[in-house]
Amino acid sequence: MCLATLREFLGLRRNILVLLGAILTLGLGQELWIRFMPNYLQALGASALAIGLYGTLKDLLDAIYNYPGGLLTDRWGQRRALVFFNLLTAIGFAIYLVSPAWQWILVGLLLAQGWSGLSVPAIFSLIGETLPTQRRAMGIGVQSILQRVPILIAPPLGGALLVSLGILGGIRAALALSIGLAVIATWVQHRFYEVAPPSSLQVAPHPSSWPRLDPSLQRLLLSDILARMGQGLSEVFIVVYALAVVGIDAFQFGLLVALRMFTSIALYIPFATWADRAGRPPFVALTFVFFAAYPWGLALARDLVGLALAFVLYGLTEIGEPARKALIIDLAAPERRGQQVGLYYLLRGLAVFPASLIGGLLYARISAQAPFWASGAVAGVGALLFVLWGRRVRGAERV
Repeated sequence: MCLATLREFLGLRRNILVLLGAILTLGLGQELWIRFMPNYLQALGASALAIGLYGTLKDLLDAIYNYPGGLLTDRWGQRRALVFFNLLTAIGFAIYLVSPAWQWILVGLLLAQGWSGLSVPAIFSLIGETLPTQRRAMGIGVQSILQRVPILIAPPLGGALLVSLGILGGIRAALALSIGLAVIATWVQHRFYEVAPPSSLQVAPHPSSWPRLDPSLQRLLLSDILARMGQGLSEVFIVVYALAVVGIDAFQFGLLVALRMFTSIALYIPFATWADRAGRPPFVALTFVFFAAYPWGLALARDLVGLALAFVLYGLTEIGEPARKALIIDLAAPERRGQQVGLYYLLRGLAVFPASLIGGLLYARISAQAPFWASGAVAGVGALLFVLWGRRVRGAERV
């Protein structure tokens, strides 16, 4: 079934293949070092508050770039937009590579986050157009596996580089590889993307025409905001906590990241199939529950085994991700799906982006465990709300 769905999802759409190839290529390079960026910042002289500022700015840019990224795609066409965002990302990575101080990382971040502003609305829109309602969670599951394979492979390799070359040397070597892969992805997109006829390109609407989201989508968005706000309180400090407090090394941390991704990937297809048959909301609720559980597991971890158990819980947060994303696609207006998906992620990102800075304050002023306890509590509220609203969310019926 997975191969059949993959064929149906990709079909003969050459542009989807190019897009997924770019995601894989960029992901392989970026995942070599991105999990260790807080350690790189520390090595460049950043404090815990500065690391929190980095996480906050990263989340803010992810939010801001989503909706304009979709509009630029509509105005320019996919090939030009993809190449442009690729180039921005590669330049941002180059600034990371030559940064003499942590403040330069924040400058590079303005460009390095460019790619994420395009991919989510574009992929969601393509899945919505390509697959019927009863196959969308499966389609999302297949796409999610392709997107997360780099996270399974690259972090242990990046951790090995850090162990052998040190924090600065290892991350700079990984960044050099990442820039090379970004250049390859840019060339592949420029060379192989099929350009739509000019008459088929839509003029981007003015932001004043932003549509009102479906009430069920609003309920999903609120719970999602709380879950991601909880995640944002602690996520940027996971690697710092694991290496500096628990006492594992960078290679072991890379293995933990791979364990988390292996857990997630193993869940996608069976639970996506189940969600397509039984309805989306129960699986979405389960995802939000695990968003509340894994930070507490991290706070309680005192050795590698404890961290491994927490990272399995972390992987289980993806148990309902295909269902959640398919539900977003289902609830977005078909004629404005790209805009509404972009708006959903813009609103979520704007609400969540201060979380990392708050987590930095908790880490610096209270304790290393404080961001993780707060993370689980906030995500737990989101899970509770979605459980209470489950039957009021359109899509609870079998599809």
